[in-house]
Amino acid sequence: MAGQRRLGAVEPLCVADLVRSPALQLRVLAGHGGLHREVSWAHVSELADPTPWLLGAELLMTTGMAVPRAAPEQRRYLELLDDAGVSALAVSAQLHAPALHRELFAAADERGMPLLEVPLSVPFVAIAQEVATKQDTEGHRLGAQLQVFGALRWLTEERLSAAEIFGRLERLSGYTLYLCTPQGRPLIPGVPAAPPTEAGALLPPSPEKQAPPTVPGGFVLPVPAPGGTAGYLIARARDGARPAGLAVVQHIATVASLQLTMLRHQRETLRREGAETLAELLADVLDPGTARRRLRRAGFPRSQRLVLAIVVGQGVTPDESALVREIELSDLPHLLLRQQSELFVLLPAGDATLTLLDGLTAAENAAEITAGSSSPFEAGEPLEIARREARWSLSRAADTGRTHVNYQASDPSGRWLPRDVSGLRALTDRVLGPATRYDAEHRTELVRTVRTWLERDRRGEDAARELHIHPNTLSYRLRRFTEVTGFRLESTGDLAEVWLALSAARHLGDH
Repeated sequence: MAGQRRLGAVEPLCVADLVRSPALQLRVLAGHGGLHREVSWAHVSELADPTPWLLGAELLMTTGMAVPRAAPEQRRYLELLDDAGVSALAVSAQLHAPALHRELFAAADERGMPLLEVPLSVPFVAIAQEVATKQDTEGHRLGAQLQVFGALRWLTEERLSAAEIFGRLERLSGYTLYLCTPQGRPLIPGVPAAPPTEAGALLPPSPEKQAPPTVPGGFVLPVPAPGGTAGYLIARARDGARPAGLAVVQHIATVASLQLTMLRHQRETLRREGAETLAELLADVLDPGTARRRLRRAGFPRSQRLVLAIVVGQGVTPDESALVREIELSDLPHLLLRQQSELFVLLPAGDATLTLLDGLTAAENAAEITAGSSSPFEAGEPLEIARREARWSLSRAADTGRTHVNYQASDPSGRWLPRDVSGLRALTDRVLGPATRYDAEHRTELVRTVRTWLERDRRGEDAARELHIHPNTLSYRLRRFTEVTGFRLESTGDLAEVWLALSAARHLGDH
């Protein structure tokens, strides 16, 4: 019949059920609009702020010791409990409660939170027993827990994506689920992070500072990983759903930890394979076809041009794990290889890669990190030129005090240089060879002097100061360079050729 409960179905216990119980003799003082609120448990507290120890949907009982005396504080006390998900506040009559003010009643009516009076003749334990007897949510929660355990089978047997797994867990648990790093970024691909406006208020200030799991409307639990907390699970109760409680959310956090461990294992496997591929590319032992197939398997688009970067630390070894996390968060395909103190990174060419490299060196605690990157090149090309360009950019960064230098952006003259080593060598030998031999025989620095002078835009005083020599000595060396090489530095054509030769020598690592 309409309006009757279905046979065998048990409705959740609500505040109105307790008010209707003749044995409890509860009187509604205010907040009649919230009598439909579900009650999961009855709890006694005399704390001024019990919310860190509440799970939500409790009937909170007090002798009145916790109720403030002033009217504004009474309003704030009720609003605090309501924000934490308390179903109703029950105050014992004729014990320790102060005078209850109109502001308290008004807040209860505005919030739709029942304010109940418990007669002195009714012990709190009687209310707790009534709730335990009548409410049925434990069966619902137990069923949800058992089904959440099934997520372990989904991980191993059904090969579901993270988005599919956590979509199921949302439906089972009654919560909207988010997974964040401690900084509020996405923790597992496919599972959203909390909106930034919420993450700042919900996440603990640091992984080291433990916080109660209860937050308004749900829970925030750490997701453990080797080495400490990897991130946080945020569970917010969905409108119209029956939230399954803290125990179920704890099981979901365990599932998230397992999923994260599996992802890290997969990434580590791919990282090792990528390091092997990059080592073979740098050694030029892969034919172009094999190189392109390996790159496609690593996630690089078929027609995407590439950039090679070298990342080093000034006196320190770069924190590879931190760099890897930043690169993975960018969602760019990449190959990584550490060789001694250098970290080689192969990335797709484009603005996103340059932004990423700028961010790696500009990030917090990365003050000692410097990067140099090559100009774009085609997949399958030998990496010798790209490596020389990256090294040149790295040395340029050190010379100029910058944290990241890109070859194409910093040295436009490089586009006119030969792309092969033999061509670079021929250019340097023809233009700089006589001066290089003269420097070796007479222990002079003609080549270095010309380079410094050109890098200082031919400002004699600046170049002399950099070289720690007198301006007259600088002028003598420039004239001697012309005499030895035959290239006149006052000639635009000769000057351009000398600058290209100096750039080529830097690429070859000669000067």
